[in-house]
Amino acid sequence: MKTPQVAIVGRPNVGKSSIFNWLAGKRLAIVDDLAGVTRDRMMFLLEWEDRYFEIIDTGGIGITDSDDLNDQIEEQIAVGIEQADVIVFVVDTQTGILPLDVEVANRLRGSTKPVLLVSNKADGPSHDSGADEFLRLGHGDFLRVSTKANRNKTELLDRIVAVLPDVSVDGEGEEEPEMKVAIVGRRNVGKSTFVNSIVQSERMIVSEIPGTTRDSVDVRFEMDGKSFVAIDTPGLRRRVSVKTNVDFYGLRRAQRSIRHADVTLLFFDCSQRIGKVDKQLCSFISEQYKPCIFVVNKWDKMVGEMSTERWVEYLRDTFGNMWHVPIAFITGQTGRNVKTLLSHTQMLFKQSRERITTGQLNALIKRAIDNNPPPMFKNKRPKIFYASQVGTEPPTIVLVCNQPKAFPPSYLRYLLGVFRDQLSFGEVPIKLYLQRRTQTDERDEVASRS
Repeated sequence: MKTPQVAIVGRPNVGKSSIFNWLAGKRLAIVDDLAGVTRDRMMFLLEWEDRYFEIIDTGGIGITDSDDLNDQIEEQIAVGIEQADVIVFVVDTQTGILPLDVEVANRLRGSTKPVLLVSNKADGPSHDSGADEFLRLGHGDFLRVSTKANRNKTELLDRIVAVLPDVSVDGEGEEEPEMKVAIVGRRNVGKSTFVNSIVQSERMIVSEIPGTTRDSVDVRFEMDGKSFVAIDTPGLRRRVSVKTNVDFYGLRRAQRSIRHADVTLLFFDCSQRIGKVDKQLCSFISEQYKPCIFVVNKWDKMVGEMSTERWVEYLRDTFGNMWHVPIAFITGQTGRNVKTLLSHTQMLFKQSRERITTGQLNALIKRAIDNNPPPMFKNKRPKIFYASQVGTEPPTIVLVCNQPKAFPPSYLRYLLGVFRDQLSFGEVPIKLYLQRRTQTDERDEVASRS
C-alpha cells in the first residue's frame, strides 16, 4: 500500500511546526512566534510500532501573508488535507478557542479522514481544565500535549497509528484499481486530439486555437477489457502569462490532476522547442513522484526530417534528473502508436505498485556495497544495516544506517541506479529514505551477512 500520510493542520501560531519537529525528533521546520512562518508543506518519515508513515507540516489556515502568497499557502494546505490519510488538528490550550479555530473545525468537519484534535501548550495539569472548551469544536475527545514539557508524545503517536489505514498482506483481497492517466502539456500540443483518438469519439473540443480546454475533464474508456480514466487538462503557459481567473484555476486544476493521477503523460509538440512551461511541468511531476512518459506528438511532421534518437537525446539532455522516464513517439490525430503508449502506461502503473521482499532487497544492497562501498566519512566508512520497502505508489525504500549524512548524493544516485537495473520498478520514481538506527535495533549490518 502507499505510505500513509498524516497532515498537521490548524490556525497560525498554535505550534504545528513545534509538534512536527517534536514527533520527528529533530529540528526540521522553522519555529517562530511570528504567524505565517511556515508556508510550504514539509514531510518526514516516521516509524512507530512497526508502522511507517509520513508526517506533513502545513501553513497556518486563514493567515494573511505579508508577501501576498495567500493563494499558494492555501493550495499547500488543501493539498496536505486532500492527500492525508489522517489529520492532526492542533489548537492552543493557553489562548483557548479563537474564531479561526472554529473556521478550521468547520473546514474539517466534512472530511472523511480521521481527525485527531490535539490541544498543544498544555504544559502541566494546571492547564488541563481550561482545555475542556475544545469539545465544542465537534471533533470528539482530544489529547493534551506539550512539546515544551515533552508531554504525551507516546500517546499521540499511539493514537495516530491506531487510525492509520489497514495494511493488506501481500495485496491479498485487493482488486487492481482503475488506472487514472493525466494528460498534460503546454497549449496546443494535441492533448485533446489524443483523448479523442483513444476513445474513438469527439468527446473533447479540438481546435487550433490554443487553450480550448479550460477545465480538467475525466473520460472513461476501455482497452483489452480493462477500464481506464484519462484526465484531459488545460494547456499551461508561463506563470507571467497567467492573467485571468480561467488561466489561474486552469493551472491549479492541472496540478490537481497530476496529483490525482496514477501515471502522467507529458506531451511535447515535435515541431516546437522545449520551453519553460515544459520544465515547470516536469519539475511538478517529479516533486509529486508520479510515473511519467514523455510523449512526443505529431511525429508525422518529422518523418524523414529528424530521427527519434535526436529527440531522445534532446529530452535526456534537458531533463537530466528524469533519465528513467520512457519516451514515446505518436501521432495522436491518426492514432499511430497510441495503443502501444497506453500499454506502456499500464506497465508503469503496475511497476509503481510492485513490492520487493526484504530478503531480496537486502541481498541486492549487499551486492551493491560489495561492488562499490560508500566513500569514507571523517576517516570512517558509513554502514547500512538493513533495507526495507515500506510503501508503494511510489515504491518507498528505507535504508537504516549509522550516519545518514555520511552518504553523499552521488552514492545515493548509484544505489537508485542499482535498484532500477535490478528490481521490477525501473521506470518509475523511487522514494529513498536514510534513517539512523535506534539503540534498541540490533539487526545486523547488510554487508556483514552471508
